[in-house]
Amino acid sequence: MPSNIKILLVDDNPMVLNLLRDAVVPLAQVTTATDAADALLKAVDDPPDVLVSDYRMPGMDGRQLVDKLRGRPDTKSIAVVLMATKSDISDKLSHHEHPVDDFIEKPFFLKDAVRRIKRVIDRLSLEKMTKTAPSDGVLRGNLAQMNVIDLVQSLEMGRKSCQLTLTNHAEKCELFFSEGQVVHADYGGMTGDAAVFKVLRWTGGNFELNFEGKTQQQTTTLNTQGLLMEGLRLLDESRRDEGEAPAPHEEDDVLLDT
Repeated sequence: MPSNIKILLVDDNPMVLNLLRDAVVPLAQVTTATDAADALLKAVDDPPDVLVSDYRMPGMDGRQLVDKLRGRPDTKSIAVVLMATKSDISDKLSHHEHPVDDFIEKPFFLKDAVRRIKRVIDRLSLEKMTKTAPSDGVLRGNLAQMNVIDLVQSLEMGRKSCQLTLTNHAEKCELFFSEGQVVHADYGGMTGDAAVFKVLRWTGGNFELNFEGKTQQQTTTLNTQGLLMEGLRLLDESRRDEGEAPAPHEEDDVLLDT
């Protein structure tokens, strides 16, 4: 995974902070802080790409930290993920002047929190890769850098309009996005939803992103999230039929409540 993404984790609970840090270290460069005041100093000194912060903390809370960062030119564009209870999210945070990129609802399973943080990391990584694209405007990469599911999620989160071409030996699949939604997919003799489900199984290959690529065709019937959810369900069924070990259940995960 990308090592050029910097994350600042903030939580006044040392156990939660350490568990999050250990889980996120393989994904990015991680700095931690045990309160918002310390986090503010660290963010100003070395602005991170992503801030992941608890909302309720002694002294300055996570929302106030975000407001202070949004008010500074050097830190106003930091991506933000706040950890908060369902009631705090709905009553105090969802409609705030400075929106955040995502919420992690407490209590939460560690694996679910990492998945949500990873989505933000992948989006930012793709944006950084896009800025270094060649003069022809086509971004090329290997699916070892970012797999198909991560690519599709990142394009959805970034609301990108583009053509994504995936190749794996002699096989080729083309997906067209409009404002982050997959509108058309073509894989051999398959089109639409079935083509997307098929390519989600890929574990290797290469990709090209052409942000000038467009189509007038509409062959998909589900939105991007629906395609991913159904595709993953079908993939799990296929693995069970083939006798592979099932994915770990949340019951085996660590439940955290700060």
